[in-house]
Amino acid sequence: MAPWYIAVILGIVEGLTEFLPISSTGHLIITGHLLDFTGPKAETFEIVIQLGAILAVVVLYWDRFLGLLRPNSNQKFSGIYGLWLLFLTSLPASILGLLTHSYIKQYLFSPTTVAIALAVGAVLIFIVEGMNKSEKTISLDEITPKLALGIGLFQCLALWPGFSRSAATIMGGMLLGARRTVAAEYSFIAAVPIMFAATGYDLSKNYQLFHGGDFLFLFIGFFVSFISAWLAIKGFIYLLGKLTLRPFAIYRLALAPLILLYL
Repeated sequence: MAPWYIAVILGIVEGLTEFLPISSTGHLIITGHLLDFTGPKAETFEIVIQLGAILAVVVLYWDRFLGLLRPNSNQKFSGIYGLWLLFLTSLPASILGLLTHSYIKQYLFSPTTVAIALAVGAVLIFIVEGMNKSEKTISLDEITPKLALGIGLFQCLALWPGFSRSAATIMGGMLLGARRTVAAEYSFIAAVPIMFAATGYDLSKNYQLFHGGDFLFLFIGFFVSFISAWLAIKGFIYLLGKLTLRPFAIYRLALAPLILLYL
């Protein structure tokens, strides 16, 4: 396997970018090319460290996930109803992802396609922020099945590496009337089932690539990703209470041409 510091670098990149609207997959592809860490084994390692980021969400929103298993009378987003909302959100991208998985892996995992996705996503962020005049859904407990399914349809955009699942779901929520912070928090929670499904699918196909000596490398990346994601989520929610998504769009537009020029 690669040197341990590569696991640290990629773990930081994954954790900091997974839940921000700037695309963790895109940043991992770019970083992997810069570190010369590419190929099937590298791609599966990136899937493993995503689990660290997912775990950070589960820990931070433990009460919400516990409420899905043990219904809370004070929270509408709990129990069977909460699971139904998450199912509706996960369904579109799950179906489309299964149908297009091989195509995406073959044609869309490159610096050029990532740069294009970053730019397209940035333009859409500016458009959505310009249209975001009314906010109706102000808490997770006000999310409806229609809103959950609508966010799920927007989440399909994230199948294009570089677009960003977080950006797709937050923009979808905002367009459908959710407050920016609520759309972000729901995007974190809704990421868990679909990311578990995606990582489980990939690992079941490629776990044989790893051997005994690789597991310390995997653990380092997983742990660093968990810590980085924890910090990123807390910071992102704080920033959204004060800022729009436009700074992230500017960052995406600045990064896209650099990728095209240097990679």
